[in-house]
Formats: sequence, C-alpha cells, structure tokens
Amino acid sequence: MSGRTGGEHGGWYLEKTCGARQLSQIFTGDPGSEYHYEYTECDSKGTRWRVAVPHFPGLCTGLPDPVKGTECSFSCSAGQYLDMAVQECTQCGKGTYSLGTGVHFEEWTELPHGFRSFSNNIYGTEYGNCNMSQWEARGEYVASNTDECTATLMYSVNLKQEGTVSFEFVHPDSNIAFEFFVQNNQCQPREENLRWMKTTESGWGYHQVKLTKGTNVLYWRTTAFSMGINTLKPVLLRNILITGAAYTSECFPCKPGTFAPRSGASFCQLCPKNTFSYRGAFVCTPCEADKYSVAGSASCTPRPPCTDKDYFYTHLPCDANGETQLIYKWIEPKICNSTMKGTKELPMSGTKIKCPPCNPGFHQSNSTICEPCPQGMFSNGTICRECPVGTQAAQGFEYKWWNTLPSNMHSTVMSGLNFEYQQEAGWEVAGDYIYTSAGSSDNDYMILTMNIPAFSTPQQSTQDRESNEVSRITFVFDMNCSMNCQLFFMKTVNLETNTLIESWNGTRDKQSYMHHLKRNANTTFSWAFQRTSIRTDGGREYTADVAKMYSINITNTKEGVASWCKPCALDTDSQCISCPSGHYIDKKTSSCISCPIKTYLPSHLVFGEEACTECGPGTKNNDIHSLCFNDCHYTTSMGRRKMHYDFSLLQNMTTFAGKPSFTSKGVKFYHQFSISLCGNQGRKLATCTQNVSDPRGLENEPRPSINSYVCQSIIMPSDAAGQNIFMSSQPIVLGDQLIGVTTETTLEKITSPVDLFPGEHADIKDIIFYYRSKEVTQSCVFGRATTIRLRCNPLKTGIGTVSVPSNCPEGTCDGCVFHFLWETEQACPLCTENDFHIITSACQHGVQKTTPVWLTPRLCVRGIDLPPQTISICKTPDFWLKIGVISGICSALLLTVLTGYFWRKNQNLEYKYSRLMMNGPSKEGELPAADSCAIMEGEDAEDELLYSTRHSILRKFRLFSEKRTSDGFDCVPLKSSGEHMDM
Repeated sequence: MSGRTGGEHGGWYLEKTCGARQLSQIFTGDPGSEYHYEYTECDSKGTRWRVAVPHFPGLCTGLPDPVKGTECSFSCSAGQYLDMAVQECTQCGKGTYSLGTGVHFEEWTELPHGFRSFSNNIYGTEYGNCNMSQWEARGEYVASNTDECTATLMYSVNLKQEGTVSFEFVHPDSNIAFEFFVQNNQCQPREENLRWMKTTESGWGYHQVKLTKGTNVLYWRTTAFSMGINTLKPVLLRNILITGAAYTSECFPCKPGTFAPRSGASFCQLCPKNTFSYRGAFVCTPCEADKYSVAGSASCTPRPPCTDKDYFYTHLPCDANGETQLIYKWIEPKICNSTMKGTKELPMSGTKIKCPPCNPGFHQSNSTICEPCPQGMFSNGTICRECPVGTQAAQGFEYKWWNTLPSNMHSTVMSGLNFEYQQEAGWEVAGDYIYTSAGSSDNDYMILTMNIPAFSTPQQSTQDRESNEVSRITFVFDMNCSMNCQLFFMKTVNLETNTLIESWNGTRDKQSYMHHLKRNANTTFSWAFQRTSIRTDGGREYTADVAKMYSINITNTKEGVASWCKPCALDTDSQCISCPSGHYIDKKTSSCISCPIKTYLPSHLVFGEEACTECGPGTKNNDIHSLCFNDCHYTTSMGRRKMHYDFSLLQNMTTFAGKPSFTSKGVKFYHQFSISLCGNQGRKLATCTQNVSDPRGLENEPRPSINSYVCQSIIMPSDAAGQNIFMSSQPIVLGDQLIGVTTETTLEKITSPVDLFPGEHADIKDIIFYYRSKEVTQSCVFGRATTIRLRCNPLKTGIGTVSVPSNCPEGTCDGCVFHFLWETEQACPLCTENDFHIITSACQHGVQKTTPVWLTPRLCVRGIDLPPQTISICKTPDFWLKIGVISGICSALLLTVLTGYFWRKNQNLEYKYSRLMMNGPSKEGELPAADSCAIMEGEDAEDELLYSTRHSILRKFRLFSEKRTSDGFDCVPLKSSGEHMDM
C-alpha cells in the first residue's frame, strides 16, 4: 500500500510506542521538494496552522511562510484527498481511489509499511527457536504460522477521532488459536475488544472493532496446538481497513488486477477473467487469444496444449425416452488451447443408455424425473407401495444411483489460493458413483454438502439423550491418488462451528464409514477433497487424482423417504405408537413388552425380545433400559472368601493429566483425561472441551465439547494477551459404552496386560472396568477402548490417584486401547470378620481385656466396625503363686510323713522275717509252726497284712482298717511250705 493518510499532523511516520511502531500523520510536498507540510496542534479555539517542515535537519531557508490551516473538524469524503497546497478536498483521478478518512491494506506482496511480525516461545529460547515462525505475505493475503510458536502481526495507529478497524479472515483449523485485540497508549489491552476469533465455515469471515481517539495498537496473534498430529491450515488475513483519520493527503493507485474507471472512486474493481491490468489502471486489457487469466489477474498466462487432464465426463439427465448419455466437457475455466498442434481433442459423447432406476424411496412420475414417495409409503426405486399393517415407513435417504445430484445436496469448488468460492461444480455424477472434478488449481477444495433439516423422534422414546442414537450416516468411497491427497468429512450443527469428524490421506480402497448422531438438530454434512496441500500458482497436474462416492445412507430423517417398512407397536385402533423406554415390540402381538432384568435396548433395535441385549459382567440396566452401567458396587470370590466393594465415592467425574510432553519447538503440553466411572444411572459425566476459539469463555456461547465415560483432550498453557491461561483442544472419546466389570484381564477382545501395572496384590485382585467407543478411525477400525484398573492401596486416601503406564506416557501403547491404574483405598473390599483378630491382654489387678485389632496391612475399608473391647475378672499371678507355694509345702510334708511311715513298716517286716529265720525248722523248705497269734513283746501293733496286688494309698488305708481284729491287733496268717502243715 502506498499513499498517506492524515489527521491533525497529516500523513504517517514511525515512532516508538508500546514497544512497537506508532503511526502519526505527516504530509509531503511536491515530489522532489526539500520540505513537507504539517499541521500544528489544534489550540483551545480549534484552530491550527499549516507549516513547512524540511526533510533534512538544518535547512531553514527558502521555506514557505506558515498559513492558517483548516478547522480541526475538517475532513474529506471517500473518493477525495486533501490538496495541502490549497487546503481543499480534490477528487481522485481515474485509476486511483481513497477512503476519505481511512487507509486500506489490500496488497500483500510484502508486509506493508508500519506492520511488524514477530514470534516467541513462551517457555524461552532454550526450548526452541521461533525466528522463522512469522506471518508471511502471499500476494492476496498474509498467512500465519502453523507451528507451536506464538506469531504476532502488529500495527500501531494514532487516530485523531474515533474510528474502526475491519478485516477479512479465514480461520479453517480449530487447532490454531487465533486472537485479535487492541491496546491503548498505556500498552493495556482493551478487554471489551478482546476476542478469540471463531473458525470460518465457508470462505472469508469479517470482523470489525471500534477504535478510540489516540494511539491504538492492533494485534493479530496465532498459536498452533497440533503436537505433530495434523497438518494445520494457516490463518489468512486480507483487506485490513482502518478509519478515524481526518483525511488523506493523496489517492492510492489501484493494485494490479483491479481498475477504477471513473474519478472520485472509493474502491477499485476486479478485472474480469481473461483480462489483466497494471497498477493504477482505469481499464482492463484483454488477454491474447493464446493466453488466459482468472478474475483479478495482473497478467495473462499462456494456454498450454489441451490434454486429457483438461476435461471430465458426466451423465446427462434422463430425457423423455428414459435414456441418458455419457458426455465430456472442458473443465472451467478452460485454460488450454485446443487449436494447437498435438492438442488433445474432446472425446465424442457415448451412446445413449437406459437411465438407472430412481434411488430407493423415489419413483418415476414420468420418464425423466424421480419424485419422492408420499408419506407412509416405500419403494425400491420403481413403484411406491403402502406399508403393511403393523409396520411404518423407515424414513431416511439412501443414494446409490447418481444420474443427477439429489435436491438436498450441493457441489462447489473453493479456491485453495484465495479461499473464494467458484461458480463451478466440484463433484460430477457418473451413474454408479459421483467423483471429484478438477478446479482451477490442484490446491482447490472439491466440496460436496448434504443438509438434513431435522430428524424424526426415535421409535423408542427415551429420556436418555446421551445414549439415544438419533441417526447414523454411512457412506462408501475410495480414493486414487498419486500425491498426498486428502478427503475431509465434516459436519455443522445448527450453523455452528464446523467439526472435522474424520480425514483420509492417499490412496484408499473401497471402504465404508459410519458415524452416529445423538443430537436432533439441523445438520449439514460436508466432504472436501484436495489433491495437494502444497501451494502452487495454478495448473492442473494431478487431475487424475480423484475421490469417488458410491453410496450415502442416512437414517431416521424427518422429511425423508422410505425404502422399507419397519415393525411398530400398535394401539387399540391399529395405529403405530412409540414404545416406552426399555420396551420392545412383540412379534406376535405387536404390543410393547418390557425387556428382562440385566438387559438394555439399543435405540435402533426395538423388534423382538432378541433386541434386548444382555448386560456385561458386573453391570446392570438403568431404569429405562437404555444402557448398562455399574452402580458402584461389585462382589467377587477369592477362594472361600466373598469380597464386596463399594465405589460410591468415585462416581463423580475425575480429571487428571499425564506427564508433560514437549513439541519440537519446546512447547509443553499435557494429555488430560476425564473419567466417569460408575453410578448416576449410567449418565456420561466426563466432559472434554475445545476452547481454542474462546479460552476465557468471553463469547457466552457453548463451547464444542464431548460427553462420555472416558475422554481425552490436549492441554497447553498459553500466554494470551499477557495472561496465563490453559488452552484445551482435540477432544476425543475413549469410551462411551461400559462393556463390563471383572477381575479377568480380557473381556470381549479387550485386554488389560498385567505387566503394564506391576504390583497387584496376591490376595486382592484389581477390579477392571472395560469401556469401548463406537466411533472408528483410520488406525482403530474397531473403535477405541479403555481399561481402568482399580487397585486397593490403603495409603492413597480419598479418591486416590490415577496414572498411565510408565512405558506409555500418553495412556496408550498402540493408539487404540488406553490403560489407566486407579490406586485408592476406596478400591479395597468392605471389611468383614475375616479382616481382624482378637488380642487378649495379661491379667492385671484382677482385670483382663479382650481387644479386636485389624490385620496388618489393613486391606479393607468401611464395611463392619470393629467389635467393642471386653473386660473380664481374672486371678492375678501372685494369687496362683501363693496357692502353688502352699500346695508345695503341704505336698512336701505329706511325702515326709509317708516316707517315715513306710520306713518304719519296712523295719518291722525285716524284724519279723529275721525271727522267722531264727526259729526255722531243720528241714530245708519247712516253715516253723506258729508259737502264738499274739503280738510279741516289742512288736508294733499296727503292722498290716501284705498283699501281692497293688492298691492306691486310700485303698490301702481302708484295707488296713478292715483287717484289724476287735482287740486292735493284726492277725498275720503264716502258711507252711509243707503239704500238711497245720497252722
């Protein structure tokens, strides 16, 4: 941009303000002069003077005298400039324009004078060099960086009255944070103008902000959050317009490719296609016959010889005879020369063939037009029929024949160079499929859209909006590419932010993709195909790279058509009704019957008892049978012991972040996970948001978010407008269906390897929750899955801590199955009588205590309480010692007496024996005769009889008393050893 805009001081010059350049206003005199004109500051009366200021210091002679200037409120209209020599507004000549009180930046071959681009790494230069991350001028616009550095485009202006700044922008990628804000002369941000720019849905967006009198520093700042996952698309800026100056000192020449045919123009017009213009043109010059140009071109390009890349094929609509024809057309705009030698001629049209049938749900009202069947009827593409009793039309759209583009679909081309929409078709019909045509450049986006205003209420009415499937869209496609082409599948809900659902790169075999919808709203689906993302200056080198769409099927649309009839429940009048939640349609009676216990009913399956799906282990159905969930209780057996668990304190959403990671630029980021484990009737409480477009929530609008049992987002700290905040991006669902809860390491082909989290208790196994996500990706053809191990750890009080595998810091080792370890005391089983033992204390002072004590380590929580301590009366050790001593003394005395007694008895027996021996007979073996039975003098009267059998001491005493004679003496019979000896 050239030219000067004025205020009180006129023109623009640079000075240091807020660490940036500031624009003040000056005016030059005639070209080649040694001075320029300026206005002095306005005095209290609103007057000022025009003075001549030399260009070089020290030149003070030959300058014009000061003259009284115009009023301070003076201004010129659009299309005029202020001639300082006469101080009057003058119309701009042909080929030039002016905004009157503003300045317009529309050329970006380089950064215009006064703009500054700089970048930085918020973590310091030691984490990465960001010197190359700058805003780059690209002719029609200026483009931002696409790496993790923070790049800022800055412009400072000093206005003499209130004004505005407006600009057009393209913000196609939600993984780039794009903010625009204004600072005042104190370098403080104006919060009312702080704005995070939203992503643009189609083409260029527009934004305007008011500016105050004085210094205004404008900032456009971007930071990418790709972490190397995607190839990001930069933010583009153009047509920056600033108003608020009092006047402009000269008119701006029209940029190349534009012209101003009349004097007093406030803007320049684009040259039509096949014309061009130079700078300052008031008319466009036609291109020569062998050259071409697009609209707004600064030059013409030679037309190359036509090749097979310059035309495409399509089918004509059916004629009155029900026939169609394959024809070939030149790609518009036609840029090749078909008259040159060796050029490729346009092939001849094919022979006429019979038109394909109408798509299911349509019928041929005449031989040329396919019309939808009336409500309540269905067709296979030929004749409409009424649905039988007990059934109703399954409304939707099923497109598999492509003779014409359906009425709710649209095709266009968006330029990959200036992001303007072209009046061209991006997809062409080909009978069995539709395919991508060619645009002006290989960078162009071939866009196909389909709009569904609303969906029907599901056949099973349910209040569970999180689990209720409103519709599903399925399409079959393939891609054939020699370069790294891309196909993007997106959706826009209620004209909100466009959301990328999935993308594919390179050649792809014929395959099917399905997406589930859970929101009943106006939804637009988009498919965008780009042959190459490498910037080119035009040309069609890769037109053979194509994407083909064979079929598109979307169910349960409100204004759709039916290709079949689905069973329904009937009321008493044989009218179709919706079954209550958790009820299926009985095949015999067509009535609604509740599903059995521990089963749930998917919203798209309601016919027959087999539609009721059994819940997994450790789960139960919710009240409306829409899903299976765990009620935060679990029971398992370990040997003969049965253990009960209660996870009620873990039922609320838990959020945690993994270890920090760093990009190649040194930017720190985290993987943040949210978990909704159990309870709450199966409600999905885990939420992950996308706040890149509005991290502070200043727009008071709902942010894009997802709800599930387990989800992940990327968290990155950002220094936004001088304030540290956290940016959240790339939310994904890791689990929206609970498969089961068990101690087994494998469930429905989902495995939780033991070696990922060593240290499991031998006696108490980990409780594992298994989740699955329905959405499939390129790398996860069966969808993502998640396992959460609950491990008993008494040291982790409260809800404990959640961690990821040490060798997989992102939570997954293969990108599809995520693993988490949740250590907490709440994962311990409920306490039972097997978890404590009894300790009996010593008897002290006649008292003994019995105390129950938990086993160590205590691996249980809550459950039963410890029994109370018991106290009993007992005998002390001193008492028993005394009893023992007394008993010992008595025993010793008794033994002493008995010993003396038996010693005396032994003496008596010896004496008697010796007497017998002395009085023995002469014959050997003959006993002597008894002299007398009386006790001899000196004998003891208490001698007792001798017995050969053994008796107890008491028995001996009794026998002793019984054998005595009445006179108190013992009688001891003596028997002779002889045969006939008399006593």
